[in-house]
Amino acid sequence: MRIALCNEVLAGMALERQCEYAARLGYDGLEIAPFTLSEAPEKISSAEATKIRATVEASGLVVTGLHWLLVKPEGLSLTDPDETVRARTLEVMIHLTGLCAELGGAVLVHGSPKQRQIAPGETHAAALARLRDALAQVALAAARAGVIYCIEPLSRQETALVNTVAEAAELVRSIDHPNLRTMIDCSAAGLTETDPVPALIDRWLPTGLIAHLQVNDPNRRGPGQGEMKFAPILAALKRHNYAGTIAVEPFDYSPDGPGVAAFSAGFLRGLLEASG
Repeated sequence: MRIALCNEVLAGMALERQCEYAARLGYDGLEIAPFTLSEAPEKISSAEATKIRATVEASGLVVTGLHWLLVKPEGLSLTDPDETVRARTLEVMIHLTGLCAELGGAVLVHGSPKQRQIAPGETHAAALARLRDALAQVALAAARAGVIYCIEPLSRQETALVNTVAEAAELVRSIDHPNLRTMIDCSAAGLTETDPVPALIDRWLPTGLIAHLQVNDPNRRGPGQGEMKFAPILAALKRHNYAGTIAVEPFDYSPDGPGVAAFSAGFLRGLLEASG
């Protein structure tokens, strides 16, 4: 089980400095938000990806994957009634699957709530159908790149489309492609699910549909900075021999980005060591 830091937490630092700092804290890797690399991440070339990967690995880290995929460029949406907008968005998604592989990553996490909203006057069914169509196509691109693409359940505060692991699992199963799966975000799960996160892990991890976990508190801060108990979550992962990555993804940086990164690393390492 590897611990990664979502790199936008340290976005005030140059990438090389992010890597050095995260490595000193004991992280195993970075989960990269493409918008932190470029205003036009869909234009990052193979040569540029090679340099980015070398920078990360020079610090002893690896790129574990990508997340926050559709923040840049502006104007993307998978559910927009405009077919041109959807086609452009799909092109970006397909490019990012290749970028993930070139950086050495294994998993892409598709959250991006603003880019999957239900348009005014549109129905939930219509938006979901458009999302399904896009994910079916990007699953093929993920297979070509040798990566896993995960649709992320998000809280109802962020989007009305795909809020629970069960909804995400139904969507993934309807497409039925091995390179498309889902994941658990602890903050979103704490806000939306009726079951606690350990029970979600016990239920869904054995299905093979869960490919990733992001750790954060429902209060939007880092693990250990709120009421959610993470020892039972890590115990559930160990119980099922989870060998993937857990990625620290706070949204409220308290006291600041470097501070929450340091606290989260120490907190999670302490729990893992205490559990043997």
